[in-house]
Amino acid sequence: MQSAPAAELWTDAVPPEPTDAARNPTGGSTPRGGPESSGGPGPTGGPAPHHAAGLDHGVLKSLLGAWALAACSAQETAAVEAHLTDCAPCAGEALRLRDAVALLHPEDNLDLDPRLRSRVLEGALGRRPARIPIPEWAEPFDAETARLDALLRDMADAEWRAPVRLRWFEGEREHTRTATVAEVISHLMAVDGLLAGQLGLSDPLAALADEPGAPQLAALANPASRTEAYWSSGIAPEGRLVHGPWREQTHALMRGASFADATAAEREVRGVRLPLRDAFLDRAFECWTHAVDIADAVDYPHPAPEGAHLRQLIGLAARTLPHVLADRRRAGLAAQPRRLSVAGAPGRTLHLEVEGSGGGDWYIALDSPTAEAGPEGAVAHVAMDGVEFCQLVAGHVSPLDAAAGAEGDPQAIRDVLFATASMSRL
Repeated sequence: MQSAPAAELWTDAVPPEPTDAARNPTGGSTPRGGPESSGGPGPTGGPAPHHAAGLDHGVLKSLLGAWALAACSAQETAAVEAHLTDCAPCAGEALRLRDAVALLHPEDNLDLDPRLRSRVLEGALGRRPARIPIPEWAEPFDAETARLDALLRDMADAEWRAPVRLRWFEGEREHTRTATVAEVISHLMAVDGLLAGQLGLSDPLAALADEPGAPQLAALANPASRTEAYWSSGIAPEGRLVHGPWREQTHALMRGASFADATAAEREVRGVRLPLRDAFLDRAFECWTHAVDIADAVDYPHPAPEGAHLRQLIGLAARTLPHVLADRRRAGLAAQPRRLSVAGAPGRTLHLEVEGSGGGDWYIALDSPTAEAGPEGAVAHVAMDGVEFCQLVAGHVSPLDAAAGAEGDPQAIRDVLFATASMSRL
């Protein structure tokens, strides 16, 4: 299985190849010239530079880790393999790295360990820092789209028609719907289009604006409405053909996020009611959720995100919960506040303890989203595993089943668990 492409980096480089090179861990391209490419022995008396494809020995050596993970571009792969034929030290190092990857990459899993991917990226960035780095809030989206891309690459044509069971929680009960793998990817494209529009990029639903009687884009801010319109429009690519446009869209979104300034990052994205920085986390979460749905449909495992990314996703849900509680209270789906809290004043809270990778402690304001939330106001405690909490957020676990590790005010516990599940959607 080809490994997931790594994060896109912009460095002093030749133009990247138009496809996979855009997201490889060495920057999608390689530098020409520089202080080490002038020929002659290296600064420590090492081997003379190797000028395959214009790359010197130091750069080629730095590419060995990415080469071992099959994450280099075609140009870089050819240059590295040409270099290995006449550089014994690098050939030995390449062999050791390939053996290490075999141990870290079990044959029964399409995806590399998410933590391994981050370590390789960290090492690559340590050797050659990015001129325009990916912002921290966009890293989970980059990682999860890359992992889903890896899952999709090896799927047979028949698997693109496999039925995928989609689940979400609405109101007081669970909802389900069946879609094909291709339709799930179209759904991701349609909703990701909200972020694309915010960044001035092409919206996959833009073609609908020219169709007689079709809803205008301004009327398609709701994620579910966009999905239904895209599915029924006849313009969504079918089967395996949806993979390429979806992949190009995710690459464009990552480029847009990397060039977005602080003002753009804080601007609210219509439809998802979140600032752009949080909207990227929301899309990373949905990408992972639907990747698991697809993996289940084709009987293949898909592990959870790495701990640092998982913590960001959990943190977004915890920060959003007080606002969801307030919305449910206005709709009559949650108990009214026990007491009114002045903005910034301490109020009643629920202590959410998330265990395992990406875990931590969060305090959820119960009576008002503007109240100060801290341990001194805790009236209830809920302890959950990180992945289980995310399954609740995705509507894949019943709120009643998730209440096993809870104690304290039963009404507060019920309201928070149901509010958590209600954050899910098609």
